[in-house]
Amino acid sequence: MRGVVFDGARVEVVDDLEIRDPGPGEVLVAVAAAGLCHSDLSVIDGTIPFPPPVVLGHEGAGVVEAVGAGVVHVAPRDHVALSTIANCGACGECHRGRPTMCRKAIGAPDQPFSRGGKPVYQFAANSSFAERTIVKGVQAVKIPDDIPLTSAALIGCAVVTGVGAALNRAKVDRGDSVVVIGTGGIGLNVLQGARIAGAGVVVAVDANPEKEAVARRFGATHFFRSTEGVRDVLPQGADHAFECVGRVELVREAVELLDRHGQAVLLGMPGASAEASFVVASMFLDKSILGCRYGSSRPQRDFALYAELYRSGRLLLDELVTATYPVEDFGVAVADAEAGRVARGVLTF
Repeated sequence: MRGVVFDGARVEVVDDLEIRDPGPGEVLVAVAAAGLCHSDLSVIDGTIPFPPPVVLGHEGAGVVEAVGAGVVHVAPRDHVALSTIANCGACGECHRGRPTMCRKAIGAPDQPFSRGGKPVYQFAANSSFAERTIVKGVQAVKIPDDIPLTSAALIGCAVVTGVGAALNRAKVDRGDSVVVIGTGGIGLNVLQGARIAGAGVVVAVDANPEKEAVARRFGATHFFRSTEGVRDVLPQGADHAFECVGRVELVREAVELLDRHGQAVLLGMPGASAEASFVVASMFLDKSILGCRYGSSRPQRDFALYAELYRSGRLLLDELVTATYPVEDFGVAVADAEAGRVARGVLTF
């Protein structure tokens, strides 16, 4: 079968991948669509260390082909969006409603694939850049059949991370002021999360002026090419500032934009050893810096919520999909993403 494999030196679309049968508690999914996220590119450039060879992709949707023993919540022919959180469901964190903090969900990656008789790793417990993938049952979330799978794929990363950061982690409230630095796939979803929450002033910041129209469509009330103009709109600072780029200097700027009791939420992924600095004295006005993993979500609950918000017209999904590419055009999709030409490019099988 076809898939996108990174061997540690280069990426290629191969057609000789093999995948094992699903075991107990697992689901075999025929992937229909998968969004190209910056995290996939970060594996390629080394920002996210990951052992090769690995099948990339972690933002996908498809149709269940088979289930292992004990899986009862999905069945063959069901449409599913795929989560990257392979949580155990039995530990203290899972029982507290914090599956993203499950320690068993982070660790040695599985190798359900093989190529030429040699095992191939799975990225983010997902690997949606393959015609078929195997996930834990808890990662397969049933969605209505009337949601296009090219749109549903984005629920599994960009949407759950961005919207979840606004609703679950920051808990943006009605009338709050919000600044979003970076309006890629994650930033656009923070914007619409803030809109759904009823935020008042929502400022988008992006160096690319061509991003303004789409940022406003997703919920921005103001747009600036740098943070310099933000204080003109929010002279006392923002209740919430989201850094969605992954640059340490922008982390500092997010902190400096906060009002009293404000919080900066870090979503962008800098290098693994990157360090950021800020003026410590400024934090004693009850300000906070928050990390956020996967939108602090509960995927089985949140994916279903986002599907219903989409069906009611409150959550934009189709508008995120700027372009679709057959998987063979992976290189074209990467070039478009790196040039900032797309909100989200989606690979199809």
